[in-house]
Amino acid sequence: MTKIKLADSSNIELLALLGRVTFRESHGGYIEDKTNLNEYLDKAFSFETTQKEVNDSNNVYYIIYKNDFPVGYSKLILNSTSNFIPNQRSCRLERIYVLDEFISQKFGIDLLNKTIEKAKELNFEMMWLSVYIKNTKAINFYLKNDFKEVGSISFKISKQGYENPILAKKL
Repeated sequence: MTKIKLADSSNIELLALLGRVTFRESHGGYIEDKTNLNEYLDKAFSFETTQKEVNDSNNVYYIIYKNDFPVGYSKLILNSTSNFIPNQRSCRLERIYVLDEFISQKFGIDLLNKTIEKAKELNFEMMWLSVYIKNTKAINFYLKNDFKEVGSISFKISKQGYENPILAKKL
């Protein structure tokens, strides 16, 4: 049975661990310098960073469970603007991460739908995200779900930049 729960401060360790593991699974193969990867993981998914982000009222996290086992999560940043989306009440889907073992079971679409539902409930007009250009599986997932490419940014890990298309969807 699948459940999606709104995360709170009692889920910090779980979110930090899920974030670290799923980021390594989805992006680790693209980052040549593993020292840079480990430094990024240590900073971005530390207990302290995760605690700060979870306690920020501008962030909404959902955790998805299969038979009470956590298999992924999403992070929505409210009131997040982009240069590529002028004059819109927008939010940013910063993360939908699902453990590799469970990706084929379509948990990503459940998380996406729940996150979109929340954004609509809060009267946002546009949702945007960035995704690594070589992560074609994720890009195709978003395109299939009515996101359109509107621009591109460079996402830095240490001093190395990685091209990320910006995708947006009208809500």
